[in-house]
Amino acid sequence: MAIASGGGHWVQICRLRPLLDDFDVIYVSVDPSDAEDVGGRRLELVRDASRWNKLALFLQALQILRILVQLRPDVVISTGAAPGFFGLLFGKMLGARTVWIDSLANVAELSLSGRWVRRFADLWLTQWPHLARPEGPQYVGALW
Repeated sequence: MAIASGGGHWVQICRLRPLLDDFDVIYVSVDPSDAEDVGGRRLELVRDASRWNKLALFLQALQILRILVQLRPDVVISTGAAPGFFGLLFGKMLGARTVWIDSLANVAELSLSGRWVRRFADLWLTQWPHLARPEGPQYVGALW
């Protein structure tokens, strides 16, 4: 499962498509128009939410939990933000391997969700070499 919020997070998850197309991937997004980006693959939609709207965030979390319980992916990968955090949190609880790639936009510091998700990520990555640390996240390149 590849999960991301809109905007740049979604653009970056789509940049992984050449790698993901070899697998049975289900995408999760907040925008119905993102269906055109997934090459005919299944797209599950969740409400858009941010930390500024706690009710929407709670409802988004419930939607993501329902999708994960129903589909039971082996791997959950995200480029951020809130949907990715919940995807990794619940994915890990359900036994999935988890991968977090912090947003390319976070050049000065790790994103808030990126800092929160570290304990649920089997692989925790940053796209900026100067943000890498021995304890994580690791830097292995960027999604340009």
